[in-house]
Amino acid sequence: MTNDLVQQDMFTVLHGQPAPVVTRWSYSAYDPFAVSLAVRTRHDRWVEWLIGRELVIAALDEPTGEGDVRMRPLTVQGYDIVEIEIRSHDGRAVLEVDQELLRSFVDATLEMVPVGTEADRMDLDGEIARITRSCAE
Repeated sequence: MTNDLVQQDMFTVLHGQPAPVVTRWSYSAYDPFAVSLAVRTRHDRWVEWLIGRELVIAALDEPTGEGDVRMRPLTVQGYDIVEIEIRSHDGRAVLEVDQELLRSFVDATLEMVPVGTEADRMDLDGEIARITRSCAE
């Protein structure tokens, strides 16, 4: 972990799979509104989703989300988890992650960039210039 990046690997239950999969949660101060959730496949390939950080924070305490990503806290067989449902045109996946591990990750992101200060970390003029340059190429 650097001063601008929080990253945490977690074992995660993927419904329908006999063994847990590895997920990698990442947060960068340079993209302060998003969290990256990457799932390692059987072929050591990573499939990545970007999820709004506010959605992840809210999911620790209440069901949240609509559309392609929905999350909710649950207690399953005495374990506190967060269930994550991800949908795409190819199908859907349901993951379960330990709630305290996810809370620890979220707390680290909040230490780096408190809620309400995200916009202070963004260089909007720089981003517009970068996008404009890439369109001209």
